Amino acid sequence: MFLCILFPFTDEKLSKRTHRFIYYPDTGWAVGAEESDFEGWAFPFPGVTLIEDFVTPEEEAEMVQLMDRDPWKLSQSGRRKQDYGPKVNFRKQKLKRAGFRGLPSFSREVVRRMGLYPILEDFRPVEQCNLDYSPERGSAIDPHLDDAWLWGERLVSLNLLSPTVLSMSREAPGSLLLCLAPSGFPEALADSAMAPSRSVPCQEVEVAVPLPRRSLVVLRGGARHQWKHAIHRRHIGARRVGVTFRELSAEFGPGGKQQELGRELLQMALSFQGRPTT
Repeated sequence: MFLCILFPFTDEKLSKRTHRFIYYPDTGWAVGAEESDFEGWAFPFPGVTLIEDFVTPEEEAEMVQLMDRDPWKLSQSGRRKQDYGPKVNFRKQKLKRAGFRGLPSFSREVVRRMGLYPILEDFRPVEQCNLDYSPERGSAIDPHLDDAWLWGERLVSLNLLSPTVLSMSREAPGSLLLCLAPSGFPEALADSAMAPSRSVPCQEVEVAVPLPRRSLVVLRGGARHQWKHAIHRRHIGARRVGVTFRELSAEFGPGGKQQELGRELLQMALSFQGRPTT
């Protein structure tokens, strides 16, 4: 049984130090980076699923070629974007369907393939956002949590054209309990039960989730709702296109207050007749 809990951290003058941990998808653990203060120390990091080679090189090339036929809009922090979804005012919790005609036709096969994996067999995306990153533009995205009023439990992102790192951080005023990784790491972590014997303030921890080219990553649970995610400039070494799919929250699902609107949005999204909204 894995043990990792939070307990109150009383020092109000937290340092700005960042301790880097690396996520290992085969074990579900985050382990202290080499030559760091916490090298060899680890804690369970649930809520991240990584599927490598989700699309083929040929599919990747075709998808990006089709994206590039439509205009990209300049966005924040050196990014460009294409949105396929309703226009949303998250602060006022209002949305407009004007201009939304569904996800793009080239995503039909991607969505079908998602359903072959147990973790995504009931995933029905209602929005797609393409983000284009370039080192020449200094592209990045700051740590953030995605909205939970409209968007549901799972965030699903496809990483195209180049590898990168998804950086996870948390602002909770507590500490993480760490275990000393056993010999035979990382395989030994999957079957080990270890008593924690060291701690680190949550606010000083950053978990690096390596994203290989053409991989699909799913965030849910704590990784979706408690840990912010970011892409740092230093992790953009070549053009990168991130394709994020979002599902509806329970409020817009069956039995929810806005289930009829949710049904209409989902029917529209899965018609796969969309163009980027302006």
